[in-house]
Amino acid sequence: MQKITKLGSKFYSDSFKELKVTHNLVLCGLMAALAVVLNYTTSIFITPNIRIGFSGLPNRVVEYLFGPWVGAVFGAALDILKYLLKPDGGAFFFGYTFNVMVAGVIYGSVLYKKPVRLWRILIAEFLVKAIVNCGLNTLWLAVLNGNAFMAILPARALKNVIMLPIDAAILFFTLTFVTKLVNMPEFRRFRHDRSE
Repeated sequence: MQKITKLGSKFYSDSFKELKVTHNLVLCGLMAALAVVLNYTTSIFITPNIRIGFSGLPNRVVEYLFGPWVGAVFGAALDILKYLLKPDGGAFFFGYTFNVMVAGVIYGSVLYKKPVRLWRILIAEFLVKAIVNCGLNTLWLAVLNGNAFMAILPARALKNVIMLPIDAAILFFTLTFVTKLVNMPEFRRFRHDRSE
């Protein structure tokens, strides 16, 4: 049991150490800029309630490369930045920022330092859709709009069931491409030089 605990704490401390590397902070900044651009430009509406969006992909890349702690901090900072740039829907509500942090921890915990596999991505997507999208997001909508939680949950659950394979496929292809990029000699050499 102690061995598992030590491995888990090393896993999370490694993610925290990623914040201390200048190269990683620069890459996070680039991913944040990409996320803001994607937020404004790319959305495919299948129905009024079902949207395929790509602005979350930079978050997933950061969580995959740098782990759960960087993913949570990056997600929170980006959520606040997006709100400041385009305050849709009224006053700022921290519950949605908390959701992004929880999603960052889940994706980072499942994907960080692991090979890209479709089954792993499906697990991460399922957990986020169940805990964050159907659980926490529905709770915040019920609290803010005065709706009954159980009244709005079925439609939100159906939407997330439909989006699960679509989001998983998009994320799988994105992370496969990112893996090929970071395994290029230029990236490997830079990461090797940095560790010396």
